[in-house]
Amino acid sequence: MCGRYSIVLAPEAYREFFEYSETPNFPARYNVAPTQPVPIVIEENGRRSFKLVRWGFLPGWLKDPKDFPLVINARGETLETKPAFKAAVKRRRCVFLADGFYEWRREGRDKTPFLIRMRTRGPMPVAGLWETYSAPDGSEIDTAAIVTTDANGVLAAVHDRMPVILSQEELRLWLDASDEDTKAAMRLVRPCPEDWLDLVPVSSRVNKVENDDAGLQEPLAEPEEKVVVPKRKSARAAPDDDAQGSLF
Repeated sequence: MCGRYSIVLAPEAYREFFEYSETPNFPARYNVAPTQPVPIVIEENGRRSFKLVRWGFLPGWLKDPKDFPLVINARGETLETKPAFKAAVKRRRCVFLADGFYEWRREGRDKTPFLIRMRTRGPMPVAGLWETYSAPDGSEIDTAAIVTTDANGVLAAVHDRMPVILSQEELRLWLDASDEDTKAAMRLVRPCPEDWLDLVPVSSRVNKVENDDAGLQEPLAEPEEKVVVPKRKSARAAPDDDAQGSLF
């Protein structure tokens, strides 16, 4: 499973698509990773707003984050039953600003990265949940997680899970938490149509968080072959070689 996505379109493109009033200016990010600050869209009192949060959800009732795992995804099937998400799915639904994400296909010990984007090359509205965690010392941190579902036919070739991707028309229903009845919103937790997406193999350079440039999204003619290098017994793997984490 992967743990990276991209936000590379111009800020104006997101603002026009999501219809928030703020005018933030932010650089392109080709390799967004867990725990980093990420932009989301929320709706309060009928008004959409741009918000920066930590990618890694912390429920409001948590006492000590050190005792809680890094939650960067929320399985759509259990949003209404898991204690961590029950309040947020009713009152604090959000959408992540994104235009693509990476997924790794596993074949034995080998992992091949792929980039998934909208065929329109426009914004990819990824459903999420957000929450404000209040620490005992009085400090606060806004956090969020991506909502996931079963893979559609495009993603199934690589993995069995995918993020919930919404249409522009579905944004209103997902973001509107004025009614705590979640039945209508939960009907959106499903795989998006296959013809929305395309998938291409990309360089394994995306494996390392410090790589964050446009070259990561250059399609390869075919998946990159895994080069096996014999290791001495005393050698250790580089910290980021197997650090994708668990997103979908």
